[in-house]
Amino acid sequence: MGKKDFDFDYIIIGSGPAGSAAAALASEANLKTAIVESGTWGGKGLNGYEISSQAAQTFSHAYASSKTSARFGVSSGNLRFNYPTALNWQSFAEKRAGFDDKKTFENAGITCYHGFANFLSPYEISVGTKRISAPNFLIATGSVLFDGNINGTERIACLTPDTAFKINRLPKTIFVVGGGSTGCELAEYFSSLGVKVFIGEISSNLLPNEDDEAGKILSLYLEERLGVKNLTQSRVIAVDQEENSKRVVFLRGGAEKSVLVDEVILATGSRPFVDLGLENTGVKFSRSGIEVNRYLQTAVKHIYAAGDVVSQSNGSSSELAAYEGALATANIINRSRNIANYLGYIRHTNTDPSVSSVGLTERECLRQNIKIKKSLVALSSVPASNLRDFRAGFVKIIADKNTNKILGATIVSPNSEMMIQEISFAIRHGLDVVRLASTPHVASSWNEAIRLAARKLVK
Repeated sequence: MGKKDFDFDYIIIGSGPAGSAAAALASEANLKTAIVESGTWGGKGLNGYEISSQAAQTFSHAYASSKTSARFGVSSGNLRFNYPTALNWQSFAEKRAGFDDKKTFENAGITCYHGFANFLSPYEISVGTKRISAPNFLIATGSVLFDGNINGTERIACLTPDTAFKINRLPKTIFVVGGGSTGCELAEYFSSLGVKVFIGEISSNLLPNEDDEAGKILSLYLEERLGVKNLTQSRVIAVDQEENSKRVVFLRGGAEKSVLVDEVILATGSRPFVDLGLENTGVKFSRSGIEVNRYLQTAVKHIYAAGDVVSQSNGSSSELAAYEGALATANIINRSRNIANYLGYIRHTNTDPSVSSVGLTERECLRQNIKIKKSLVALSSVPASNLRDFRAGFVKIIADKNTNKILGATIVSPNSEMMIQEISFAIRHGLDVVRLASTPHVASSWNEAIRLAARKLVK
């Protein structure tokens, strides 16, 4: 095809954070751009879970905080909540955040197609009955829920992270399958509203991708303060319907056990969505995602990929996907070879206390044979813990033993996502623990624990 034969300069498949960032940059560069979306405009990751969960947790955290504020002089003896009002707030927050809004793209001069994209060749796709072509493509289709190979999920109605926050009536009991970040957020939300929650996790700790200390503290918090039953080292193998209840069958300690609950939530992770006719393009892909190089190019040079559809282990977040979408588009526009830089991206679990981490975990350092030194400072070491009557969290910093450069950190604390920003900055810019330890911090803030942790590493 000659350039004049193409319908567009650039076709983006997927309108989530990666696709949205790519579309915005392409529009600014005056590329004739089309974007294809099969589901919710703006993507189901940000709109389906992140916005819904954050809005819902604003309500649940406020309620839980009020219940435990008697020690500060707040009377909460007759405290109640109105669940329908909470759902209305969630809906309002979603609309205000631009949930399922196609107009943003159209107002930028981008042609929008709603439907599933299928590659007919490396330069042409079909969307329903339409066929469109371009010399450049970005695949940003994200991921879809993985059912964990649990028997019965194909016929038993289970909740997902996208639907759980929107149920019209609170059940009495819930089983959350998966103890990662999403599973812990869901467990906290429902248990704080009085629901009896079981959480099943195949690993020995909750938050298995983080340092062990984080999972242990969060496990204690969920169990002791909210009554969550943590079933770690448990593999859920089946879900079945029994009259008005669901039976969850799991293996634990070499024995098969089961529990009856009202609802089951599958927080079992996701898999890249690659059902796009990629076999017609020469793009290399597998169930693990699309293979890309350092510039986010696939094996077919004019086809790029970004976000959760990419076969890499750099974590998953809206901000990282948006960065990749923009980087890939900049490489297309400028015919450049900018290399993706993944240093400093934050992983966050929005519980209360929240868990935020950045860089390498201790386990990853050991796997890579990196000689490290580490420090862990309990929040009880700083004045803020006494002022706010919270003493359970910590700041952990990992540094290279030889260079003193900061490699990673984990924080369990109120507002941990704000605290960890300075460590993210330090990692991205190659700063060492001396620089962090010598940075002034407000003495009565939680951040003082960061200074103390850094100081312990200065030798």
